[in-house]
This record gives sequence, structure tokens and C-alpha cells, in this order.
Amino acid sequence: MPKFLIERELPGAGQLSGEQLQAISQTSCGVLRELGPRIQWIQSYVTDDKIYCVYIAPDEATVRAHAEKGGFPANRINRISTIIDPTTAEVRELVHEA
Repeated sequence: MPKFLIERELPGAGQLSGEQLQAISQTSCGVLRELGPRIQWIQSYVTDDKIYCVYIAPDEATVRAHAEKGGFPANRINRISTIIDPTTAEVRELVHEA
């Protein structure tokens, strides 16, 4: 199933209290339960004025439905095509089967 990166513009996001972040998370989880198991929230990153969220969903429309039902901004939704990390730089030996 595809992964999506959602950019949510939220001025002052980095100043939200733990209680506020908990309330936002609870709202999100409630909407996820309503939408069913095909959409999953992986994690989010909070910066000064934005929150970046990673979701697994069948399509962008499902991600947008979550945002609308939860009252969250979804300023940009990008489908993740590939994930790389430091291990991507490693040279891998090709194993030939005999």
C-alpha cells in the first residue's frame, strides 16, 4: 500500500503543549478508527510552523478525507516513491546462485 507525506501548515506548531499535541493525536486516531484499517498513521514531525505526517493509505483521496474529518490542514500531499537511508550507500555484493 502506498505511503504519503502530508505537509500541514500550522503556525506555532512547535509551541504546542504536550496536552495540545495529545488532543490532536486523539482526534486523528478517532478519525482513523472511523475510516477503517486501510489508512494508518505512521508518525509525525513537528517543526516551528508545520507538521509533517507519514501515512499509509490506498490513495490521496483517503488521506484528504482524514484531514477533512479531523479538521486538519493538508496543504501538500505527496506520494512517497522510494525510501532511502544510510544503508542505501552501502555496496552490496551480488550473490550468484549455482
